[in-house]
Amino acid sequence: MMRILFFTAVFACVINFSYAERQRWALEPDGAISWTVKDIPEDKNHTDTIEISGARVAGNLRYGMNGLGGLHIERWLIWPALRFTPNRTHTHLALSKNWNIYDHIFIDGKPLARETVKKFSLNGMLAVESEIANGDGKTLALKSELFPSQSRPVWCDLYTVENNSGEPVEVTVKGVFETEMTSEANSLYGPYEITREVEDKTFRLEPGAKGAFQAYVGAYRDGEERGASAEKELKERKKFLKAVASSLVLETPDEVVNRMFAFAKIHAAEDIFETAAGFIHCPGGGGYYAGVWANDQAEYANPFFPYLGYGRGNEAALNCFRLFAQYIGTCMPSSVICEGMYPEGVAGDRGDSAMVAYGAGRYLLARGSRKEAEELWPLIEWCIEYCESKINSRGVVASDSDELENRFPAGSANLCTTSLYYDALISASYLARDLGKPGLSKKYMARSKEIRKNLEKYFGAEVEGFKTYRYYDGNDILRSWICIPLCMGIYDRKGGTVAALLSPRLMTENGLLTQAGTNNFWDRSTLYALRGIFAAGEADKAYEFLKHYSAMRLLGDHVPYAIEAFPEGNQRHLSAESALYARVLTEGVFGLRPTGLNSFSVSPSMPKAWNEMALRKVRLFGKKFDIIVKREGEKFRVDVVSSGGKTFSQILAEGAAAEFKM
Repeated sequence: MMRILFFTAVFACVINFSYAERQRWALEPDGAISWTVKDIPEDKNHTDTIEISGARVAGNLRYGMNGLGGLHIERWLIWPALRFTPNRTHTHLALSKNWNIYDHIFIDGKPLARETVKKFSLNGMLAVESEIANGDGKTLALKSELFPSQSRPVWCDLYTVENNSGEPVEVTVKGVFETEMTSEANSLYGPYEITREVEDKTFRLEPGAKGAFQAYVGAYRDGEERGASAEKELKERKKFLKAVASSLVLETPDEVVNRMFAFAKIHAAEDIFETAAGFIHCPGGGGYYAGVWANDQAEYANPFFPYLGYGRGNEAALNCFRLFAQYIGTCMPSSVICEGMYPEGVAGDRGDSAMVAYGAGRYLLARGSRKEAEELWPLIEWCIEYCESKINSRGVVASDSDELENRFPAGSANLCTTSLYYDALISASYLARDLGKPGLSKKYMARSKEIRKNLEKYFGAEVEGFKTYRYYDGNDILRSWICIPLCMGIYDRKGGTVAALLSPRLMTENGLLTQAGTNNFWDRSTLYALRGIFAAGEADKAYEFLKHYSAMRLLGDHVPYAIEAFPEGNQRHLSAESALYARVLTEGVFGLRPTGLNSFSVSPSMPKAWNEMALRKVRLFGKKFDIIVKREGEKFRVDVVSSGGKTFSQILAEGAAAEFKM
């Protein structure tokens, strides 16, 4: 019988990190990364974790080596929309289910005597290449591919056996089928049926021939179709991966950065789940599903999806803002959980209205849909009014906490909330202009200038010898979020701020410390900082760390995505952090910012090591075009090439911006 777990804590990811940059993985020509296992202790005992998701099931896998040359694999499977009572954030169906597939395989009637893992590959799914042999020494190759269904509540394994023994063999797979029902008493839509199958199959293989069999785990509501065809589901998964790979394509001289960007697109796009509220993007990571957060979704991920042109991503972003719009007239909640059923907050007002206004403004401008802009305009307008109601006596926005929810001091007014509000006013001004509200447009732009002055007066300070920002009144220790004004186009203190961010007080080989003198780091602030340093025109300084960071996250010991936090969360792969990585390139390096429902500016910040870079198949405003930047002496040539082949060009001085209207 399978053991059903009602998960109330996040998936434990106990990973042994060396913290030294080590490129365990390598780039493959087909777009994957691979780890060829060496006969050394560092490889024979190494395991890692990854999340791979479809629309109705997420797999958090621990995979690697068992110390004896064999495969170690654990599957922690989650069905976000199969819920239990009491219905809270973590009360989705989750179970740990594993099988040793080698116990099921027989070669010419004899069980396997040896299994040796040769190679792991990742590219939106996990593939393992092994060598198996029976007691007679007949050796076959086995490829395992692990992935979720794109549309059904099923996790699939597809196994392909190749006969390289030089003589015919008979392969027998002894199947198993198990089924189990959850309790109807606490199943919200239940009871749910859980099935697990290893296919029962026998096939004869001539030398060089291949045969395949499958295994799967599914969980279903009453009346849903059971079972799966792993081969069919694999085609659908590859179709999704191809669609993501062929849109918003980054081309730079740095292949590691290009590949990390490609992988970031996958993870940002895959954690979108089908729920009672429609498709919604979720943080994931083993614990956070079927809900949206004001920071992860509204602020981080949603502004990215229009660039990617991923229809389900845009739909999820719109649904996210619709969920938050339910709370117009109250304090905006930190999250809307349980398929959009309940608001939740754990640290009072975190500046969530500023987060939502910032994210909604950037999303709507990039999306370019007047219909969506008109629908969500009341949300933006109300969030701005709420922020105004929280302006303190010194002209900045007060809030109870920030997104770190009192893990670190944030005072009564923090730099993040006011910076987000400043940027939200600018986006709202652009939107109001294009929606035929010229009075509001002028009002919001004028107010943004006042907020910027107040931000400088209140937060501008010398901290630990750097002319930068204090995070809150009374703060005298460097904090990582001093980077956020740079991301909002505020460069008044860029020299001291960049120096502080890159100083040993904050920057470590793993990224920015949340607060100087601690060991806590969060990739979200590191990625904001990289974006901001590029945007401030310090491309060479930012690129030095971007190279290191990308190689460490993509090819090191814990791959292949941006992570959340350490020690909290133990570096799990939350989806929105991957969107933040992509935004380092789109908004930091290329300096893209929508300035209307069909206009945008480009302000390139290209490292001197590069002479050319491009973003192909950008999907802003529902249109498709390429952006190509080339160095011409001390200046940049920016070409915007439409899908019809028409080219718009401008020559820019370094640090200048070009405006394009589509």
